[in-house]
Amino acid sequence: MSASENLSAASRQLMTELQSSGLRLIDPRAGAASRRGGAGPSDHKAVTVDGVTIMVPVHTSTAWNSPFVASQPDGGGISMLSRGTIPIANISFPKAPRFYDLQTRDGVPYSHIATLHSADVLATTVLQTCIRYESRRKSCKFCAIGQSLAAGRTIARKTPEQLAEVARAAVQLDGVKHMVLTTGTPATPDRGAQILCDSAFAIKAAVDLPIQAQCEPPDDDIWFERMKASGIDTLGMHLEAVTPEVRERIMPGKASVPIARYMTAFKAAVEVFGRAQVSTYILAGLGDSAEAILDISRELIALGVYPFVVPFVPISGTPLEDHPAPSPAFMRSVLAPLAAMLGDAGMRSADIKAGCGKCGACSSLSSYEV
Repeated sequence: MSASENLSAASRQLMTELQSSGLRLIDPRAGAASRRGGAGPSDHKAVTVDGVTIMVPVHTSTAWNSPFVASQPDGGGISMLSRGTIPIANISFPKAPRFYDLQTRDGVPYSHIATLHSADVLATTVLQTCIRYESRRKSCKFCAIGQSLAAGRTIARKTPEQLAEVARAAVQLDGVKHMVLTTGTPATPDRGAQILCDSAFAIKAAVDLPIQAQCEPPDDDIWFERMKASGIDTLGMHLEAVTPEVRERIMPGKASVPIARYMTAFKAAVEVFGRAQVSTYILAGLGDSAEAILDISRELIALGVYPFVVPFVPISGTPLEDHPAPSPAFMRSVLAPLAAMLGDAGMRSADIKAGCGKCGACSSLSSYEV
């Protein structure tokens, strides 16, 4: 039984509220470092609530005005979480990983190659550049993939050898359980699939670690078989927004790949990786209605795809930094019925071999599963 299955309704509600409202920290140095910029969950910090670790915004405009405040941790690493001035719960922060203290022979810090997400997930953006991001007209307005590179917190291209070295250390030193390989989209028809294959092959040769790869749908479905053969266990192809008007407005470059292509790619990928081993990331709060998100989720589940719905986080320095985060009520209106649909289909986050859905830290979705 997973920790999320033991959560009370109050804890589940608190997690949902924290991810929408963010958190103010009395001691920003507590636990593992927070993340600014980059791909994936940015401007977040890992927080453990009632035994479950979630990613909570701490560097956003929403978080700066959050009613939630975490005190400085005591000697046992426990912080008091207050809403306003009223103490409501004890929380803690996962410790900084030991592999962050290491560097490669040529002096690249391991933390510039891969980072710890949640408490036990290793994640990296293999290619830290993207054809979408490099054009203001085409870029996804929520994306911060270039920020960490510009700030010198990462490198533009992680080699397979570097990734294998860091993955081995993260498993040995910090007990990492699975790994996420994502990539900016290169100017190649495979949309990064080859880069991900090369990376996964090297990692699996070095350490036995389940891997999720994430990219846009490649030009040819044969890439799914190649990715599986390279050692990739699960695949993420992220819709982010689900209606044509929101996609065109928020992510004009990526919207050039129509939802219809995603659907055919999902079907082909499930045939290779299996049910629930293909997922998609959907950002709630960009303008899609709850009904639209649930409607497409129903189609995805019928195909065997796990729709991982997360609250949109307005990342500082992006065009949407002042866009409001979705309310807790809106998130509950999506996550509760979505979890019921997943349950009816026999799809559970715990059954996913690797990746965002299995980690679950960027959404409280798994806490609604029954």
